[in-house]
Amino acid sequence: MLVAAAVCPCPPLLVPEVAAGAAPELDTLRDACADAVGVLAAARPDLLIVVGPADRPGRGPHPEGATGTFKGFGVDLGVRLGRDRGPVADHSLPPSLSVGAWLLARAEWTGAPVEGLGVGEPLETGRCTSAGRDLAARADRVALLVMGDGSACRTLKAPGYLDERAEAFDAAAARALGAADPGALIALDESLAYELKAAGRAPWQVLAGAAQGTGLAGRLLYEDAPYGVGYLVATWS
Repeated sequence: MLVAAAVCPCPPLLVPEVAAGAAPELDTLRDACADAVGVLAAARPDLLIVVGPADRPGRGPHPEGATGTFKGFGVDLGVRLGRDRGPVADHSLPPSLSVGAWLLARAEWTGAPVEGLGVGEPLETGRCTSAGRDLAARADRVALLVMGDGSACRTLKAPGYLDERAEAFDAAAARALGAADPGALIALDESLAYELKAAGRAPWQVLAGAAQGTGLAGRLLYEDAPYGVGYLVATWS
């Protein structure tokens, strides 16, 4: 059963070594993410699963001990998902899960075992919610760290250029996450999310599937688009 969730964005710029001179610009976002991870620790789960968007090679489950790297972003920095379980073959973490692993390491996570799930951005809503129900059934007390960005079309300089629909999409996602409303997350339009490059849509709908019937309460900790990309931080507990 799902007992807690933290929702965080997954730009590699969250990692100060990657952001370099621009690192202070995201300090408020990092603090919000740290507070969200703290809610997971307070829930004392039996299992923590990090869920995030992934390209095809990174999709599917990732075991505890899997490693990732930020070399592709110009920094020779490695991360590990949870405890060191020895060599883990063919399980390089996708960037979103690497950022999640970094957040957990920053919080000095020592609680429950940690696993990962990479989700394809185009995954249909029904398959997302089904995956979420499966995750929630993995242990008596399951927590999720859900990584994913909102639209990437909030400004002219955004990765996806300006799209007038982006702000309303992000606002709807923020309301759903802040209210811990699985139905509202399920209602997010997957086609529109894809057009707006909102990589968080599928992971958020995995959360919705896991949370159905739990009655968790939500809290929105952060909502902004500093680089033209919607970043949201929320907790469900």
